[in-house]
Amino acid sequence: MITAIVLIDCATDSIPEVAEALAELPGVSEVYSVAGNTDLIAIVRVREFDQVAEVIAGRISKVPGVTNTESHIAFRAYSQHDLEEAFAIGLAGTD
Repeated sequence: MITAIVLIDCATDSIPEVAEALAELPGVSEVYSVAGNTDLIAIVRVREFDQVAEVIAGRISKVPGVTNTESHIAFRAYSQHDLEEAFAIGLAGTD
């Protein structure tokens, strides 16, 4: 599984609407509204590397209200949870 962390800037008056639209996109597992220089953080989880570009450039960047994205690809997860198993069921429709 490939995980990308996407920092998202959006129009200030549309943060809740953008967050809801992003959360509905295939490949986006979580969206967080955060404090700081970024408005939202989306967690993208896909099976193949090519799908990362499809989700970020092809879907996230095209959501009305999104003004900028900065993407970070995760190399390794340091967690007590087995993320591969936890998300295997939910990714069946992203192929």
